[in-house]
Amino acid sequence: QHRGWFQSSLLTGVAIDKQAPYKQCLTHGFTVDEHGRKMSKSLGNGIEPQDIMKTLGADILRLWIASADYSNEMSLSQEILKRNADAYRRLRNTARFLLGNLDGFDPAQHLVAPADMVALDRWIVHRAFEVQEKIKAAYTGYNMAEIVQLLLNFCSVDLGSVYLDVTKDRLYTMPVDSRGRRSAQTAMYHIAEAFTRWIAPILSFTADELWGYLPGERKENVLFATWYDGLTPLPADAPLNAADFDQLLALREQVAKVLEPMRANGAIGAALEAEITVAADAETAARWQPLAEELRFLLISGDVQVRPATTDEVFVSAQPTGKQKCVRCWHYRADVGSVAAHPELCGRCVTNIDGAGEDRRWF
Repeated sequence: QHRGWFQSSLLTGVAIDKQAPYKQCLTHGFTVDEHGRKMSKSLGNGIEPQDIMKTLGADILRLWIASADYSNEMSLSQEILKRNADAYRRLRNTARFLLGNLDGFDPAQHLVAPADMVALDRWIVHRAFEVQEKIKAAYTGYNMAEIVQLLLNFCSVDLGSVYLDVTKDRLYTMPVDSRGRRSAQTAMYHIAEAFTRWIAPILSFTADELWGYLPGERKENVLFATWYDGLTPLPADAPLNAADFDQLLALREQVAKVLEPMRANGAIGAALEAEITVAADAETAARWQPLAEELRFLLISGDVQVRPATTDEVFVSAQPTGKQKCVRCWHYRADVGSVAAHPELCGRCVTNIDGAGEDRRWF
């Protein structure tokens, strides 16, 4: 239709009304099969949209359309649909995890102010804010493929590989109404609110489904909602700002590379069985030492020691722990069994069960 209806109606509209008959016009290339051939009945290589919707659902068809580069010919095959189904499951599973951990959370009562949130929670909300700004710009420019890529990267990298993995400890071991747990739920609530709006124009049915499970008061339908304004960027003077987290996540990757050979040769079974020593220049060490007690949660490892070194690089070493395993949180701690009433638990688990709960500031 590039040279057909749009062009002829444009010429007619300008000739008669002195203006285009449409405010904006977005066109796309042909749909072709995996070999680049135009889909047609004579070749028998067409895939009916109704068949896709019956087997995979309408949202996976919509996801394929959005992820395709519509400025060129758009390839479609069963293999391409399978890849889109896998991508859809990644998005849906992320949403399920967020919703599952919002059980019992009422934003009217439990929402934690940004200044009181755990540093890691403030960082993930900051990352969601950055992603939302990029998604806004991409929607404005009709760059649907970029939106899909931003969604998948955020779910796989920021959430899946880092945030959701790290916060499981807080969500599952701390008291239900503790600040550390409510802080994590607050971050997940903000992300779920924003995420549902991000996907609504593309994964409309999924967004509508999520909308009905989100806690708190809201409009009847997500399609009547605008961008979520509860995402706040990290200020530059935050105790841990965005640049600090970039360095800490780089450290996390470095630790993983050190631990992988230890897993391979049987020295450890999991990262929690390794004690980590981090050596860095005096300035970096001074910045990380106050975090050392909680760094093990970010690294999902045993105890972490930070010491200054006469070097500009960061060095990581690890050794198997000799401490006992807490049966509740699975961390290896020197104080396991220190309380007679709980001979198999570490000190912080005892505090989380019988006391006011541990205090978490960073991770």
